[in-house]
Amino acid sequence: MVNNICFVCKKPFREHQLISALGIGNEIVELINEKYPGWDDQSKICKNDFNIFRMKYITQLVEEEKGNIENLEREVIKSINENEILTIDTSLKTDSLTFGDRISDKVASFGGSWKFIIAFFSVLILWIFGNSFYLYLKPFDPYPFILLNLILSCVAAIQAPIIMMSQNRQEVKDRIRAENDYKVNLKSEIEIRTLHEKVDHLLLDQWSKMMKIQAIQIEILNEIRSKIK
Repeated sequence: MVNNICFVCKKPFREHQLISALGIGNEIVELINEKYPGWDDQSKICKNDFNIFRMKYITQLVEEEKGNIENLEREVIKSINENEILTIDTSLKTDSLTFGDRISDKVASFGGSWKFIIAFFSVLILWIFGNSFYLYLKPFDPYPFILLNLILSCVAAIQAPIIMMSQNRQEVKDRIRAENDYKVNLKSEIEIRTLHEKVDHLLLDQWSKMMKIQAIQIEILNEIRSKIK
């Protein structure tokens, strides 16, 4: 049954579609009063209008902290207003990797492992030992091992850019992960701050009600005392 009117849009709503003044923080109430004077403890507001004022309040909070609103902050504010989840999967899917990306990852993984170090030194020892002793009469790469130096230079020249390609992609993933962590932390901070303000408002309201009840109880006790006398 429609029996309540939104204070802002003046449209009728059902009871569960409205938010009571007791459940709204003082800061948001101030914003409502600035645009729609006359708000009191008996007023109610629909969820759509409440989200508009809540988004405005959160925007002001972020502006006070950051000085200006950036794209990341706007995404956080939008997610709060629309009750969306910010957490995303920051890992790049294997299907999106090209053949070159897979090769660079494998080269970087192998080049930074003990297998590569052991294999590398084993080849060096065999090369030097073979050309120094077993192939002493007809070494294919005699001392000072010019061919070996050329091969090592080529390997280093090819391996370095391939590893850098893998590191660049890892840097992109780290940046996405850092942005995601920042947005989640910012949203959590704003939500906790808003929750604290709402709880403080409810506690103050309950305290004022308790004081009124206590005053009424004192009046009743005084009346009882006067009757006894």
